[in-house]
Amino acid sequence: MVVRATTRLLRERRRRAADRAFGVRLLGAAAVAALSAVPFALVLVLVEGHWRPLRAVDSGAAGHLHRTALGHPAWTSTLRFLSDWVWDPLTLRCVVALLTGWLLYRRAWRLAAWSAVTAVAGGLSGLLVKLVVERARPSLEDPVARAPGFSFPSGHAMTATTTFAVLLLVLLPLVPRRARVLCWAVAVLSVLGVGFTRVALGVHWFSDVVGGWLLGLAVVASTAWAFEAWRADSGRGRSEVTEGLEPELTSAAPER
Repeated sequence: MVVRATTRLLRERRRRAADRAFGVRLLGAAAVAALSAVPFALVLVLVEGHWRPLRAVDSGAAGHLHRTALGHPAWTSTLRFLSDWVWDPLTLRCVVALLTGWLLYRRAWRLAAWSAVTAVAGGLSGLLVKLVVERARPSLEDPVARAPGFSFPSGHAMTATTTFAVLLLVLLPLVPRRARVLCWAVAVLSVLGVGFTRVALGVHWFSDVVGGWLLGLAVVASTAWAFEAWRADSGRGRSEVTEGLEPELTSAAPER
């Protein structure tokens, strides 16, 4: 009995220490992601401004897709519906908010914190870069869509990247192995689809979308590293990406 109680006490102390370190690392990772967004964006914009091949790709993609949009009104309406409703940043953030609430209900406190911080850090990082870079959106004759604010990086592309990454890394443990490939495919196609709609509608340059994807991946990688560090500190060991961040989510008490 004494040995068992001592073991339990040591385990509880180790877990509390890991929790404290996890909180510091999670906030630190979000801060690093936000700060690294500024030089990252400046480098990309500098490349876009002086490297002619990239400018040619931006102009060529915008021109070709804009002509296609003008010639196919029904196709354009579908793209606008997907971009403004299905894949709209507000819609995706609500999905993450619901997921976070469900994790709290399941008492997966640390995973809920990771989900919320990743979403918030992604949104703030994108906004910070937009304000620093102040890149103008494409100016096309007879535009089929309009969007407010600055252009780089694409908020839609970045939010889609962070949202679908969060959904995958949280929910994969609950998905049968046979269906996981389908989940990855849906997530990847959705992220690519979001980027395509923004360029096709003429509200972003191709490089804006690429910047949003890369910045979103940077944020997810930073916060996921913090979560994996907590798992290592608490003695749970690192999890494979294909298994999700917390394979124990299938249990009744995932973080005990």
